[in-house]
Amino acid sequence: MSSTPRPVLYRHFHRLAWLAVALTLCVVVFGAFVRLSDAGLSCPDWPTCYGRAAWPQASHDVSDHAASAIRPFETHKAWREQVHRHLAASLGVLVLILALLAARQRRFGIAQIIIAAGLVAAAIPLYMRGEHSAASVLAILGEAILLFAALRWSRGEMASAPVQALAPIGALTLSVIIFQALLGMWTVTWLLKPIVVMGHLLGGLTTFALLIWMAWRATDRPITLADAGVLRRWTFVGLLLLALQIALGGWVSANYAALSCGLDFPKCVGKWWPPTDFREGFVLWRGVGVDYEGGVLDGASRIAIQMSHRIVAVLLALYLLALAWRLFRTPGMRSWALTLVVLTVTQVTLGILNVKLALPLHVAVAHNAGAALLLFTLVSLLARLRRPG
Repeated sequence: MSSTPRPVLYRHFHRLAWLAVALTLCVVVFGAFVRLSDAGLSCPDWPTCYGRAAWPQASHDVSDHAASAIRPFETHKAWREQVHRHLAASLGVLVLILALLAARQRRFGIAQIIIAAGLVAAAIPLYMRGEHSAASVLAILGEAILLFAALRWSRGEMASAPVQALAPIGALTLSVIIFQALLGMWTVTWLLKPIVVMGHLLGGLTTFALLIWMAWRATDRPITLADAGVLRRWTFVGLLLLALQIALGGWVSANYAALSCGLDFPKCVGKWWPPTDFREGFVLWRGVGVDYEGGVLDGASRIAIQMSHRIVAVLLALYLLALAWRLFRTPGMRSWALTLVVLTVTQVTLGILNVKLALPLHVAVAHNAGAALLLFTLVSLLARLRRPG
């Protein structure tokens, strides 16, 4: 008997999904470049840059715009922030297309996606005109429609045919990227508030993870192993530890704590355990209106953040190496084990170089890219490992 033909949805869907994965990686890495080069507030208005869709070319082009009173124009920084916004917007359009294609197999699926996206799109000009309350209501309604659709479509479908299972993932990914755009706006309007900066990083990598999952499921190339269940549990724990470490890394960056130990490693300011203030260092919310550029914490608070990042880094590295050993002993998984070892060792090395070399921009950006590649590896394993039958 011949197999059931693959639905039309999948003729190019997997290619679009992989394009979205590649573009998301570019957005995440370029976003790290923007953040680490202190260009995050170079366009004080949103979504325009000093009132322009692109960016001004010279200071005299923005002298009459209200944003110039908030922050002086810097040509060498403004283009970085606005290019990042345009890349993110392009990714948003691509994710919208994927969500529409995935929702084709659902009753009124396309209509729900279009209505939700239309509400969010209508909120943007309202926000630009200063009607923030109305804009917020429309954005919340759009997000609610997407989340409700993802929840309803996911009931009993995650183990069904790929066409059906991708619909909830598509809607969820679109809702995450819309919220990610809101976090990008708040990053600017709330002056680099640490919880928002960290959330923006996590949102970008969550989008990346969802798209990886969607791409592999659309490609449908499982790795069938008898002990797939055990390996999936190992991988899931590793993914949780990696998420915690990424969050701590984002908190380090948002609070400008990367060099709080000076250039010392493995010691910190010449001590194995210097004075720390964990209570103050991990206050998540400090109110709105404070300019957080450069950080507001004292030395002991920043050291507490840095030491937490180092401790979890050791735990994560040991766990990933143990997972690599487990994969190495599994027939057909040695290439995955080698990849995991190389990425883990490289990431630890980059973290140490960040400290010893006083946070050079190219090393710091590579450190962010390394975290994304580790995430790609673990999510790919989770998406592809299956039991026989």
